Amino acid sequence: MSIVAEELSLLDTVTRALEQSPVSRPPSEAALVEELAHLRDALRAGEKAEDQAALLEQWNRQSALLEQLRTSRQAPQVSRDTPYFAHLRLREHGTDSDVLLGKATWLKAGVQIVDWRHAPISRIFYRYRQGDAYEEEIAGRERSGEVTARRTVAIRDQQLQRIEAPEGVFVADVVARDGWRRIEREPPRLAGGEGAALRAHATDEGTTRRLGTHPHGARQRADKHLPDIAGLIDPEQFALITRPSSGFVVIRGTAGSGKTTVALHRIAYLAYEDPTIDSERTLVVVFSPALRDYVSHVLPSLGVERVRARTFHEWAAEQTRRLYPTLPRIVREATPAVVHRLKLHPALLVALSRQIARVPAPATAAQALDDWASVLRDAALLAEVFAEVAPGVFTVEELERAAASNRDQHERIVAWIDGDQHAQPELDAEDDALLLRAWQLRVGPIPSRSGSPLRYRHVAIDEVQDFSAVEVQVLLGCLDARQSITLAGDTQQHVLPDGGFTSWSGFFHDLGLTGMEVETLEVSYRCARQIAEFALALLGDLREDDRPPLTVRSGPPVELFRFTDHGACLAFLTDALIDLAAAEPLASVAVLAPSRDLSALYYRGLETGEVSRLRLVEHQDFTFAPGVEVTEIAQVKGLEFDYVILVEVSSTHFPDRAAARRLLHVGATRAVHQLWLTSVGTPSPIIHELC
Repeated sequence: MSIVAEELSLLDTVTRALEQSPVSRPPSEAALVEELAHLRDALRAGEKAEDQAALLEQWNRQSALLEQLRTSRQAPQVSRDTPYFAHLRLREHGTDSDVLLGKATWLKAGVQIVDWRHAPISRIFYRYRQGDAYEEEIAGRERSGEVTARRTVAIRDQQLQRIEAPEGVFVADVVARDGWRRIEREPPRLAGGEGAALRAHATDEGTTRRLGTHPHGARQRADKHLPDIAGLIDPEQFALITRPSSGFVVIRGTAGSGKTTVALHRIAYLAYEDPTIDSERTLVVVFSPALRDYVSHVLPSLGVERVRARTFHEWAAEQTRRLYPTLPRIVREATPAVVHRLKLHPALLVALSRQIARVPAPATAAQALDDWASVLRDAALLAEVFAEVAPGVFTVEELERAAASNRDQHERIVAWIDGDQHAQPELDAEDDALLLRAWQLRVGPIPSRSGSPLRYRHVAIDEVQDFSAVEVQVLLGCLDARQSITLAGDTQQHVLPDGGFTSWSGFFHDLGLTGMEVETLEVSYRCARQIAEFALALLGDLREDDRPPLTVRSGPPVELFRFTDHGACLAFLTDALIDLAAAEPLASVAVLAPSRDLSALYYRGLETGEVSRLRLVEHQDFTFAPGVEVTEIAQVKGLEFDYVILVEVSSTHFPDRAAARRLLHVGATRAVHQLWLTSVGTPSPIIHELC
């Protein structure tokens, strides 16, 4: 095995070079810190003006040196145990040179280790394959040649454990005759799922085709039972779609069971019998801007032209601006956690009702505003209500802190309204729902723009488990006498625990509803069987059903890939995604990270590798077009993709907690055909025994 011999020899050379080179340590900062202290004392002592200028110049110079010294301490260093993860051999003008990719740059004793994130030469590794000719501008000059070797390696404790090369995969094995064996298996690849995702394309043609409606037939609606839709749905879904228009329809189902599809098709079905349904009197309320954009594309394909889809925050902010025009519209970005929890909790429905009942006052906007502020400022009232309806959720000290914060917030708002331009007034995003509920209780129905009560013929709420009870109660207060509403949700995808949703029965109790029936969709049409079973196992004790989910097709197994470095992981993913784009140009892929920093890191790495049609999604601005979208798991709820790659499913980012289990479940169930997971370091204990 000449490749193994080459890599062992190369590692030995690198290890000896590192051992012979002393570890460079930056000089001590003690002298600089001491000198700065003397300069500070001199400045405080009030020297002459000319001396002050000289002291300030010296202070600035020494401060800059200290900052530079501290920055150098934070710079990455080459690890003696794992010095590099990739080996690139380049032939230029008949001469070969070896370039190694690692976490830091180290160029000594004939060894070239470069930082994969910053070194320009690393582009060659990510953009070219073994045997390719290259031409790149590096360090201001054109370089051209051939990639004669391109390999990734796994090194731990200075020992070579694995080599992946175009010629094969080689792993250390003490049982083998020479200590190594070659794995005879097909390399992992993404394949076979192009166009499987319902929500992968934003074009009218793609959306229409995947929903089973003819491009021109949706407008005709020649048959009230919509046979083109019935051809795609199962009997249980059709029964929900065709339920009478009055009253509540509550749909529970696993990810991909068609909850959103049923809710939207139900609107189309009801609009046949009642044209007022297809109007501004019907509202679809969704959790995220991404799902809003998707719904806005789907409804016209069903022949529903005038129904609007809004996020709750968009809708509520619009109503609040009309009803309370004097309030500031600056939304606070750093709401204290205890205040955030308080304002989302369903107990505030009781607190608001009790405030209105105990304070006789005129039915005016000013009084509703006072009611809102009074409830949030009154620690005694809050303690009384929580002791009755939610004991133990907040301590007395937490409620006092929240009330004090709310008091400060309200005082700044009042000062700003009174003309103080320096008051810095802010509202929280959760305040809109509370202000609207205060209006409904004190003044009456929310008025429309014309002044008449705002009454909806039908409201559909998707992902209802992540709405607060206050938000849903406000929407219920906007229904007309027929009380026509569709609620769709899945408690297993509940990722906002502060909203107070614990169960369907508890949710209905908070809303004051009794005798509600929950219809369950049991078949998952989105995910292949392997993905659905894996996603259910992720939930552990949080799952609602012990039996495996019902699915309609099989697919590739879920796979976990472990790496020693993000750069090695990116090299692997770059190759796989480039191959996928060539084989399946219409495939939709989501690369999902646990944090904004990691999604940015993986986007830059894949961009360096020239992965085609690559997009970084920062504010749910999905294109629903073929290509690769890189973002965080939290942004993709309600969406689906042909392929999903969950990166960095490590114990650091996903400890064994309920929130982490649900988040992983949401990420996994975005995949229609194939799911990959990657981890740098120790994988999360949640997935340790599942892959």
